[in-house]
Amino acid sequence: MSGFESSSSLPLRVAIVGGSGYAGGEFLRLALGHPHLNVTQVTSERSAGQPVSLVHPNLRGRTNLKFRKAADLEEADILVLALPHGSAAKRLSEFEGKARVIVDLSADFRLKDAEVYRSVYGEDHPTPDRLGQWVYGNPELHREELRGATRIACAGCFATSVILALYPLLKLGVLLPKDIIATGLVGSSAAGASASESSHHPERAGSLRVYKPVGHRHTAEAQQELPGRFPLHLTAISTPRVRGILTTVQAWIPDGYSDRDVWSAYREVYGQEPFIRIVKVARGVHRYPDPMLLDGTNYCDLGFEMDVDTGRVVLMSAIDNLVKGTAGHALQSLNIAHGWPETTGLEFAGLHPV
Repeated sequence: MSGFESSSSLPLRVAIVGGSGYAGGEFLRLALGHPHLNVTQVTSERSAGQPVSLVHPNLRGRTNLKFRKAADLEEADILVLALPHGSAAKRLSEFEGKARVIVDLSADFRLKDAEVYRSVYGEDHPTPDRLGQWVYGNPELHREELRGATRIACAGCFATSVILALYPLLKLGVLLPKDIIATGLVGSSAAGASASESSHHPERAGSLRVYKPVGHRHTAEAQQELPGRFPLHLTAISTPRVRGILTTVQAWIPDGYSDRDVWSAYREVYGQEPFIRIVKVARGVHRYPDPMLLDGTNYCDLGFEMDVDTGRVVLMSAIDNLVKGTAGHALQSLNIAHGWPETTGLEFAGLHPV
């Protein structure tokens, strides 16, 4: 769907469904600082009637909103769905009458193929005829499709880190058609704990464990979005941090290729991207991407190293899974959809030292 046109200079009314979880709370934090958005409603079945700041204490003094039940939802200009995976699709008809623009932060509309959805999630999609109507919310790949979009399916966080690392090299044919292995070191807000209303607290914060050695659901997203059909293998490891993903991707380049070819591919595809930074310096402490430096930001930092003796290249991708991996690229997508400057509301540069 497309063709959204704002007829007023007034901020657009935003309602967030499932706003007590990680993703909804993070979108709320960003939207409260956005000059073109006015958050008017936040729902939570469990916390209805309570101040939003009771669940999100970082928002004390920023909003006087109280949670309400979804049954009491009123019309808005933009509806952001931050529900557990599988919920939004089953209730789509209920939500479509509430707003012209809908952004889903769950996995319900990311995949375009109903058969793939069934194989990944183990059940039939509730509205398979609608899958092709949603734009995959990865601005670096789908900027033109996002212009005027009224249905945006927010990309998965692990998938985002993998896709952004690989996309230029696959698009420009820099890699050999061999197995690609991606390992993600993920914070507890992305490791096993749903970024939705169903989770208020990090799962096993402080632990370090392999929680998804094979069969990660984001594999299907990455395969759908990346050029070519190379075998792709994802493994996720939970780390003691709450936020952040550091992904390493091992791939192979042809004989005669060098650092310059990898650099050139990244520069050609991402040279004008406002939230992609190539981190590769010869000396100092911060020579590679570091997710600790990205907490609260919408940046994706990319780096790489080559083993010239074997032709193996190790790509490194760092993001904040709740911002560039969820709420941030959802807001970036909304900026594009409405014709606002793409960086609006996403200017935070991160902290150092951390």
